[in-house]
Order: sequence, then C-alpha cells, then structure tokens
Amino acid sequence: MLRFAVVAVIALGALVGIAATVFWSWWWLFLALPLVVLAAVGIWDLVQRKHSVLRNYPLIGHLRFLMEALRPELQQYFIERNFDGRPFDRDVRSIVYERAKGTDDAEAFGTERNVYDDGYEFFVHSMAPVPVPDEPPKIRVGGPGCTKPYDMALLNVSAMSFGSLSGNAVLALNQGARLGGFAHDTGEGGLSEYHLRGGGDVIWEIGTGYFGCRTHDGGFDQAEFADKAAHDSVKCVSLKLSQGAKPGIGGVLPGSKVNAEIARVRDVPQGRTVISPPYHRVFSTPRELVAFIARMREAAGGKPTGIKLCLSSRAQFLAVCKAMVAENVTPDFIVVDGAEGGTGAAPLEFADHIGTPLTEGLITVHNSLVGTGLREKIKLGASGKVATGADMVKRMLQGADYTNAARAMMFAVGCIQSQRCHTNTCPVGVTTQDPRRARALDVGDKTQRVHRFQQATVHSALQIMASMGVRHPDDLRPHQLRRRIAPHEVRSYAELYDWLEPGELLAEPPPDWAEDWRRADPDRFTV
Repeated sequence: MLRFAVVAVIALGALVGIAATVFWSWWWLFLALPLVVLAAVGIWDLVQRKHSVLRNYPLIGHLRFLMEALRPELQQYFIERNFDGRPFDRDVRSIVYERAKGTDDAEAFGTERNVYDDGYEFFVHSMAPVPVPDEPPKIRVGGPGCTKPYDMALLNVSAMSFGSLSGNAVLALNQGARLGGFAHDTGEGGLSEYHLRGGGDVIWEIGTGYFGCRTHDGGFDQAEFADKAAHDSVKCVSLKLSQGAKPGIGGVLPGSKVNAEIARVRDVPQGRTVISPPYHRVFSTPRELVAFIARMREAAGGKPTGIKLCLSSRAQFLAVCKAMVAENVTPDFIVVDGAEGGTGAAPLEFADHIGTPLTEGLITVHNSLVGTGLREKIKLGASGKVATGADMVKRMLQGADYTNAARAMMFAVGCIQSQRCHTNTCPVGVTTQDPRRARALDVGDKTQRVHRFQQATVHSALQIMASMGVRHPDDLRPHQLRRRIAPHEVRSYAELYDWLEPGELLAEPPPDWAEDWRRADPDRFTV
C-alpha cells in the first residue's frame, strides 16, 4: 500500500509537471513544485542503498530521522523531571541561571527528592549556627618551593581551552573572574589573548601537547614557557596529567578547525591536524614527574605550580607520593578531577567507564597526602560537576581546600546543555569557532552573569557551613555529611571511608593500604 502511494505521488508529480509545462501557468507551477520534490525524494529513497528503512518506507521513513534529531530537546524540555536529568538536571541548571541573572533562587513547597532513597545525602546542621562571614575566605596556595604564593577563591573557573570555547566565552569568563577576584584556568589549549585581555587571574595549564610552549617536534619549550609564565596575569601554572572526561587518552584537533588564531595560540601549523598524545614526553616515572614540577616552578619564577589528574590506581598515586618524599619536592596544589567531569568531548566508553569518580578520587588523594605527611604542604582543588553551594561544601568536607567549576560556568555564560560542544554548531555561541554563532554571546552581559553566579554560589556555601556551625572550610569534618545506604540505615562519611592519620603510611600502613603501599615504586608507574 505504501509503495503504491509513493508511486502515485511520483505519477501525479509527473502529470502536474507536464501540465505546468504545457499550460505555463504560475498556478500549475505552484502545484507542481512540492509534488515534483516529493516524487524526487521518493525515487531517491527507493533506489538508495544506505538506509533500509527508507527503501521499505519511502518518504514517511524520514519521520524517524526527524524524531531522532528532536529527541534530546523533547527529552530535556518535556519529559525529564526537575531532579533526574543528565548530565545536569533542570533544578541545577535553573539555580545556575537564576544566580547568574541575579534573580530569586528560592523554591517553594519543599523538596521534590525522595529523602529515603538509597544514596540520598544530607549535611548535619548545628543547634548553634554561626554568622555567615562578611567576606569569603581565601586559600593561600604556595608550598616550601614557592616564592610567589596566590590566594585562591573557594570557587574558580575550571579548565576549558580556547578553541573548545569561543573567544567571546573565554573573555566573558576571564572578565567575570576579574570582577569577582577568582581564578580562571586556561585549559590545555594555550594562553590566548582572551585569557589575558580581561585582566582576570589566570592558571596556565600545560597538557601533553605543550600548546603555547611547544617545540616544532611537539616537545616542551622551556624558554617560551618561562617568557609567557612571567606575565602578570598568570598567577599559577599547572601540568595536566589526565582529565575526568577522558583519562588516559589523547586528543585530535582536525586541521579544518586550526585557523590562524588557534595555530598562533597553540604553536602549531595552520590547517594541519594536531594530535595530543595520551602521555607526557617530559617524564616517564614518578620521580621524573616530581623533578619536572620543580623545573616548571623554577621556570615560572617561583609561582605556584601544580598538577591536575583524574585518579588512576591508588598504588600509582602513592608512588608519586613516595617520589615527593624521596626528592623533598612537592607541587603547591593538586586538582583532582572526577570521572563525572565532562567539558571535553570523549568516546562514550571513556566517559562512562574510565576514571575514578570525584568522591573516591578526592578522598584517596587527600588520605595519601595525609598518610605520607605531605598534606600541609599541598592544597587540594576539586573539579567535577561542582555547580551549587552544597557541591562545594561536600567536596571541601571530603578533603578539598577549594573547588573549580566548568560546565556550571558555561551555564552562566548561556550554555543550554544542547550537548553539541564538539560539533562547532553550539546554538548559543559558547563552544564554537563559527564567528556568526559566537557573535550571539554578548561579552558584557555574560561577564556580569559569571561574576554573579560565582558570588552567589560561594555565599550559598558559606550559608550552609554557618548552619553547620562552621566558620572556615578547614573546620569541616567527614562526620558532618551523611548518606542513606538502606531504608533504615544512615552512615556518616567518617564511617563509610577510612581516614588516615598524619604520617601513618610512613610509620605502619593500615591493612587496607599495605599492599598498595608495598607496590608503589617511585621509579615506575606500576600497573
């Protein structure tokens, strides 16, 4: 029946086309055009060999592709509930938008969440709350080898590269950072004019491609690094070992996207595909990694120098800790990225199944540093789906000194979670190098939104802490966060996880840590 209908459309289109030719009338042409187009599409559907559904269901089969294209929007706007969307639910997106716009973020009629579900978490408030501080505390970053310490805000812009983000988006983030007095991580895509023009404090991140301080053969150019790191806006430098979205894998920037501006920022040839390897060329052992950190800090003129990683095995990180102890060299900060982080486009298998989630990664890194007596020398940052004040308090309670946000900052500059970040077709100009699309992002307006979002979210975190009877993040403790693990059982984080004492690993490792500590070798990354 369907094929008969298609044949009928084709025949009718042909007849009307003939009539239009014979009578040469605008009326006949008006009738002929859509029928001829449908006839042509139907013929193509029947003879093409790529899509079986179109061969069996010509014309009407296109509805499947239309619905498939509309599915993400239909899901997001009409189907998902306020609290169960992914990657970020509507409640979280809404609170970021409201804070960025400076509108009321209060909700009426109570929570929509089931507080008796397994996994539900809540903070323990105090019967004697304390006043909210007038000014948010800052975290002094700078260990024994640092001569130019930096006061880090409790919430900062996490790593997002120019090239992945548009120039307008980067500029708005940087100017927002300047207004709010917080830091802006460049990501591994190089130090661009958009990171410097706004006057915000910059953390310059170096990845495996060494973009911005790269030799012709893809190695690390120390002289160029030292020259750029001396810029007044660069407050810290960071070596990226891995990221939550795709730990253990490199990246490919197609030559079609390497325009003159990106080529200049990244020190790569224009129009040529650029490959970032999954591994670093400057070190191959934990001891060499520690030595390179010292080399970077010296080249940066004593500015705080750190590393960013998504935790791999505990034994490998303990090997790095052993190397730090042996060489008496420590980074000034470590940013722990969770597997739930995700601004970088990644293969689905990596996004879903590779990398340690932030809770386990952060607690492990914190305990490793405590157990080796290094925690007091190193500040910890946490990144991975940090979007609200509650997220901040949770991560600081788990061991972080401060937090970083990426996708929440993208929401603040207008991101609508269309998830087209890697296609260069971002509908709001955030993740694109298309000048027409990027033009839609008004830098002045979005600068204010970034500032307001960060300010309101930090204030929210301080309000939560005050309700818990805590004046400073240093006073947060694991027993103040609880998780429901069964319908009739709730445990605190102090009970759910082991918490080491200072120097415990050096003295006598506890049984649960003993095997990993034994396997940790400062001269090789043990698999």
